[in-house]
Amino acid sequence: MVVLRTVGAMVGCAALVAGGTAVETSPQQTIQVWLTPDLAGAERFAAAVSTPGSSLYHHYLSPDEYTARFGPSAAEAATVVDQLKARGLTDVKVSSDRSYVSASGPSATVRSLPAMALGMTGLGGTSSASARTARAAKPTCSQYWGQHVQTVKPAYRGLTKASLPICGYSAGQLRTAYGASRAFTGKGQTVALTESLAPTEMLQTLREYARRNHLPAPKADQYKEIHLGGSCGQASRSAAPYNDEAEMDSEAVYAMAPDAKQLMVVGGGCDEDQALLNAVAAVLKGDGHRPSASIVSNSWQIPIGDVPPKTVHALAVRAAAEGVGLYFSSGDTTGLTTTASDPFVTAVGGTTLGLDARAKRVFETGWSNETAIPDSGKWSGVGLTSGGGGTSLVWAQPAYQKGVVPASMSHVRIGGRTVVNRTVPDISAVGDIDTGMLTGYTDSDSKRYVTQVNAGTSLSAPLVAGLVADAQQGRHAFGFINPLIYRLHGTPAFRDVLPLPATTPQQNRAAFTPADGTDSASLDVFDSHDRAETDQVTVKGYDTVTGVGTPNGLPFILGLRLTGNPG
Repeated sequence: MVVLRTVGAMVGCAALVAGGTAVETSPQQTIQVWLTPDLAGAERFAAAVSTPGSSLYHHYLSPDEYTARFGPSAAEAATVVDQLKARGLTDVKVSSDRSYVSASGPSATVRSLPAMALGMTGLGGTSSASARTARAAKPTCSQYWGQHVQTVKPAYRGLTKASLPICGYSAGQLRTAYGASRAFTGKGQTVALTESLAPTEMLQTLREYARRNHLPAPKADQYKEIHLGGSCGQASRSAAPYNDEAEMDSEAVYAMAPDAKQLMVVGGGCDEDQALLNAVAAVLKGDGHRPSASIVSNSWQIPIGDVPPKTVHALAVRAAAEGVGLYFSSGDTTGLTTTASDPFVTAVGGTTLGLDARAKRVFETGWSNETAIPDSGKWSGVGLTSGGGGTSLVWAQPAYQKGVVPASMSHVRIGGRTVVNRTVPDISAVGDIDTGMLTGYTDSDSKRYVTQVNAGTSLSAPLVAGLVADAQQGRHAFGFINPLIYRLHGTPAFRDVLPLPATTPQQNRAAFTPADGTDSASLDVFDSHDRAETDQVTVKGYDTVTGVGTPNGLPFILGLRLTGNPG
């Protein structure tokens, strides 16, 4: 079975790969200097409007009101404009909400700039990774868990049996698993999807997905696409590495919330980090009177060290103040990312989910697999595949995590002292490619609808976002829901994702992928944790693989509705 793992497929402005041939592009670079808002004041306000019981609860600001109250000053913007012009940069502009100043110039000039304001983006171009795993569906897989069981020879870690991976769960299977209700379909809600590349014929693709999954066909006004513009020198970014990323995001939301409207915002320019952050900023800017959506699914990650954390933080705090929930993939590798670590975003981790022929749970555990491949007649371990998580070295523990996250996970040593910090993720849903979702995209050349299995925490995030849209139906915007999530911890709203006990049948402990003529066979052993590689672990209660757990259908929906908006 062919396994495609797409990470960091973005290319910079120095050169593009088009059809396998290097294409030289313009030496010009466009940067953005992010200006410093009143973060302290904005944080206090964002926490208050997001916390039940506060006198400011749900008294959100409009985008224009936020800029006026907490935004960077016009004087700061003017100072940065003068500094950039003095260094010879051109096309210097202040964004309408004064979030940043953009400018263009030769690469050598741009890279010699000193640190300014909150931080700069646009200096890289290759750093962001799509939190996504995809695999073409083959007949050597199962329609439901345990349909086909393979003998493992020789045994590996005592395992002599394993099940074939899922060919891709349908919308119906995942709706049953997470309890999507016919009464709550996301009607009246808008979910924004931030992307770096546009899909091909997304509405047509969504209609075909709906037809094959026995869902109502989307109406013409349910889907809208916004392109922010911006070019990458003389060439544009190729969609080939991501030919089903945006489609998966859209289809996952549709599977959970078929009546919700979708707004896909596609960032532009050479630098992927910058393009994606701009897509989030565009949603928050809206029309000035209101943001474009109150739920934003972000199936991407920015690794730690690639952008200043406060650049992401400024956007996240603004989102909470405006009543917008940001749902970020926790990442498709062990450890933390800048985007999911922020205390004002909802970080969505991944699970491994086994569903039987009736779409009932056989098991669900944290997505952390040890992969082994044949090597000279025996199995050889080649490392972990896992959702992201862990404890931040930057952000202190937010109030909503106190009393829920155990000290063993929230305490870290920094500079010779122990501090209590933010832990990730907050919530989770299926993300393991062995138990992924069957998605489809329209091939740009043949115009045919092509299916393949998709997964990663970039599947987990839009699934959760869709369920939140269901819960928010007919209600005031929930906004930043982490205070609600942690209040509901330990209630029927969540399924606690547990480690696999020793009594688990062998066929539910691993997935066997047969050799297909291109790749060798492989074995994924579930719920594996290598302390030498990561301190993440799946345990009872909160954990750093799955957070407080997975949404439990109607109790989750009603829990959010009653706790978050009792009116």
